[in-house]
Formats: sequence, C-alpha cells, structure tokens
Amino acid sequence: MSEGQARAGGEPDQQASGVRSVRRAFDILTLLSEDRPVITLREITEATGLAKTTALRLVQTLEETGLLGSHPSGYTAGPALWRWAYLARSQWEVPQETRKVMRDLADRLGETVNLFVARGVHRICVAHEESPHPLRHVVDVGDEQPLWAGASSKILLRDASEAFLRRVAAASPQGEEHAGRLRTWSAEAAERGYAVSSSEWDEGLTAVAVPVTGRTGKVVASLSLSGPSHRFPYEAVERFASELAEGARLISGQGFSHPLSSAV
Repeated sequence: MSEGQARAGGEPDQQASGVRSVRRAFDILTLLSEDRPVITLREITEATGLAKTTALRLVQTLEETGLLGSHPSGYTAGPALWRWAYLARSQWEVPQETRKVMRDLADRLGETVNLFVARGVHRICVAHEESPHPLRHVVDVGDEQPLWAGASSKILLRDASEAFLRRVAAASPQGEEHAGRLRTWSAEAAERGYAVSSSEWDEGLTAVAVPVTGRTGKVVASLSLSGPSHRFPYEAVERFASELAEGARLISGQGFSHPLSSAV
C-alpha cells in the first residue's frame, strides 16, 4: 500500500475519532446544571462511562479552552461559556417593548405569559413573564417543547405544509396518524383566532395562545398564557384570548422577528 493510500485510508478514522471526542466533551459539559454547578472527575466517569484517563484528558482540554474552570470540589463552568452565553443572550433577547407588553399581560391577567417560536419540530421559549401567584407555570427561556402538543403548537402550525405536519406527527407518541389531528387543531385555531390546550403537554396545565404575525401576515411566534387548569374556566379563557390578541397585535406592530424562528 502506498503512503497516499495509507493516509487516505486513515482520514475517516481520524475524523470519526475527532467527532467522538467532541461528543464526549459535550457530554461532560451537559452534566453541569443549576442544581449541579460543580462536577467531580468521579461523577464524570460514572455518568459518561469514560475511562478515568480519557475523562481527565478531555477535562484538561476543556480547561485549556476555558470551557471548564477548576474548583476546590471539582470543575465548574469556565469563562468561555460565559462569553458564549452573553453572545447567545444578545441574539436571543426580545426587544424591551415586547417584554413590556408581556409583563403588563402577566400583571393584569395573573398568569404566566410566554413567547414561543418554531424551530424544526419543536417550539422554543424566547421570552416569558411569570405569574405573580405562588402556584404558577414556569417555562424558562431556551426551553424546548415538541410541536405535536399544546396551544402554542396549534398556532405555530397554521401555515405548515402537509409534509411538515407528518414529520411533526412522526415524532409524537401517536405516530404519523396524529397528522390529521394536528391539521384539524391548527385549522380550528386559525378560524377562531386562538388555541386552547388542557393537559396535552403538562398534566393539570391549561394554556391559551394567539398568533404574532410578521409583515407578510405569516405566523412568526405564539403568545400564550398558561397556568393551573382550575384558574382557566371557560369565561376566563374567552377573556384571556381577547387580552392576548390585543397584546399580540401590539407585538406584531413592533415588527417582531427572532433569529431562532424558522418557517414551518
């Protein structure tokens, strides 16, 4: 075998090894959370199944790049993650005037207000204002939920193609047969002007959602109100939908768009 053949034959293996190392490094970083801001080498090896020497080598590389920082009890998020988080936040944050509309709605209606955009077969929360009640629905910015359930999904799927509806349905527990239900839900929401869901995604949770439209009239986001089902009787839902629609009109008039949103 010539030197050129040997080199060509080795490249795929090197690429596979590189991808594997990146995936392992990512697995280590995802062990960090608000509940576990510091991780030990033992926790890393137990969670990932990596050999101690391999885990240590990856951790050292992550430290060198600033993705991990040394801590008396182990390892924590490094300064490079803060820089990336700051960059992501600057890209993700919605305008202050949009936040004001949402805050006013949360204060007036007493429930959590969320703004979702579609990305792939999921919807992502890009802004939220929490209910003043101790018992409330909490959705964090960046949380990802499936498009196959929930009031916001019914709004975001309004302009979806048949092929995309089948793709979303295929990711659901019901499978592709769920596409027909999604089609009906989105059509009903479009005709009524708002969508409602109850215990479709979270047990005991009810949500009301309305569309936020772009300059072309297409849905670019969903503005929703969510909370415990017992605080969403029929007469309240009608009022919530009306208030949300006015808020969505204001946000649409501001020319809302978001870098994470994608056409469905």
